[in-house]
Amino acid sequence: MDDTVYRFRIGDFDCAAISDGALAYEPPLFPPPGQFLFVNAPADRLARALAEHGLVREDWQRWTSPYTCLLVNTGSSRVLIDTGAGGLAPSTGALVENLGSLGVDPEQIDLVVITHAHPDHLGGNTAADGSVLFPRASWVISKTEWDFWLGGQAEAALPEHGKEILLGYAQRNLAPIKDLVDLVVGEKELLPGVRFLPAPGHTPGHSVVALSSGEEELLCLSDLVLHPLHLEEPGWFAAVDMLPDQLVSSRRVFLARAAQEKCRIMLFHFPFPGLGRVRPRGDGWQWEPER
Repeated sequence: MDDTVYRFRIGDFDCAAISDGALAYEPPLFPPPGQFLFVNAPADRLARALAEHGLVREDWQRWTSPYTCLLVNTGSSRVLIDTGAGGLAPSTGALVENLGSLGVDPEQIDLVVITHAHPDHLGGNTAADGSVLFPRASWVISKTEWDFWLGGQAEAALPEHGKEILLGYAQRNLAPIKDLVDLVVGEKELLPGVRFLPAPGHTPGHSVVALSSGEEELLCLSDLVLHPLHLEEPGWFAAVDMLPDQLVSSRRVFLARAAQEKCRIMLFHFPFPGLGRVRPRGDGWQWEPER
């Protein structure tokens, strides 16, 4: 089974989930996954929930997360949602190669949408020499997100652990697109059938993308949910979720919408290709992967 490119359609849109690689989250760089992903989970409830997924918290020392970007061909424009991690690790930075397997060069991308400014979502904005990697594209990011990372707010808000990497990646990969980027306030239709929507909480300006064509819809939820347990327990959040109350509120809005409309969703860190649907389960939702 190919875990680098997965093609599918949303109505008349030709889409592809494209792997940028994966990263292992493990000590000493990261806390053990149970602690990293579910910082506010009661220990007894977390142990039971993990057991349902075949995991023992004390033994779970590595969470290997895929990084999956989305390419959308609307028929008139090629849209890329997030650019992956670039050279963050030896195991990342495969986006351009995997685009090439579809016959798509960086110069053929018309629009790049950045859901938020964490390293794994914008590390592929630039090449090794600092030049913009998708030179013909227009760019979109939330103005709230842009201002947070480049306006001095991040320096004050970020914890010391990891601050240098987070700030460095954001500044290095946002500054080169400053003359190309549209800073969006609130909702905006970027193209017919491609809508940019605020979903704050994971970061201050985290956003999602809704695709609609014919009678089909996909919600590209990015990092609104990092692990299937966050669907089942939507009040649990991770160490990297900056504004937990806003995150939980955003989750409930979009997951309720996805369940009610029975539309597909895509999640950046879920097992490749990160596509599936959700159905109500108790106070949360149950993940139903597409494959």
